Amino acid sequence: MLFRPAEEKDALRLCEIYAPYVEKTAITFADTPLTEADFLHKIHAPYPVLVCEREGRVLGYAYAACFREKEAYRWAVEISIYVDEAHHGRGIGKGLMKRLLSLLKLQRFQSAFSCITLPNDPSIALHRRFAFAEVGRFKNAGYKLGKWRDVCFLQLELNPAENCPAEPIPFPLLDKTTVADILA
Repeated sequence: MLFRPAEEKDALRLCEIYAPYVEKTAITFADTPLTEADFLHKIHAPYPVLVCEREGRVLGYAYAACFREKEAYRWAVEISIYVDEAHHGRGIGKGLMKRLLSLLKLQRFQSAFSCITLPNDPSIALHRRFAFAEVGRFKNAGYKLGKWRDVCFLQLELNPAENCPAEPIPFPLLDKTTVADILA
């Protein structure tokens, strides 16, 4: 398996991976699949978007995004991982998570959050494997597929909390050799 930053050419494939989660599950609360333009926007953001590919085909992706809009949140990110439904259970999510978290640490983010619709035992297990802790649970937070759904928030402290923390480094400005080493 090859792990690398997502490129513009991957946007349509990321749409294909994400759409079944929207259409068939409550894992995402979205009712409309993301478009190619939506993924291009993510790819050009200051956060990493990673893909896992085998034999030239993207099988999964992970990305970080702004946790909240207000300035004081700039050291926190929300992460998401999606794997092609035909390739679950093959270590793709684990490989993406490991690399994504390493890059976020390098970028000087302090916390990573993940919001998971319940039940979702595989996602909870993956996050716990990386030492995420549940920090909140919201009952009946969303209504999808004819049912009210609970969500939980998980958090991982990436770097120690410091007074006067250094600003996060935008993903495109990270040292390319270090990024390549993390992704290898």
